[in-house]
Amino acid sequence: MTFKHTNRPGFLLGFIDFFTAGLFFLLYMPLGGLQEELEYILGHKLTPYWKAYLLGIPTLFIYPLIWMARIAEELKAKAIELGIEGPHTSWRHMFCWNTFGVLLLGAAVATERFFKTLNAVEREMDRRNRACLSD
Repeated sequence: MTFKHTNRPGFLLGFIDFFTAGLFFLLYMPLGGLQEELEYILGHKLTPYWKAYLLGIPTLFIYPLIWMARIAEELKAKAIELGIEGPHTSWRHMFCWNTFGVLLLGAAVATERFFKTLNAVEREMDRRNRACLSD
């Protein structure tokens, strides 16, 4: 798989998602191809974001926060496995900025680091794929 979106603006996406109360990612995850890319990178199927979002309504949106923090931790592990230098996204970074930093645009800060890590992983995987094809 070759990744097309290796330069996503994480802070902007996080800012938009914060002010739409998570509705932006309901559209962006499936239509932007993000869900499919994450599943490919992590090597397993993920619960669709729309299900996590719906489960978030009765849990005061704790469920989608933990859902995203788990993915962030797996993405960090993939970045380390590929030898990508940090700072990386992580469970702690995602969770803390989205809870304790919520009044300081914490969601945008957490999403920025998440997408920086994702973009770096995708670029490295593309580079390795090109190297294998050229051999």
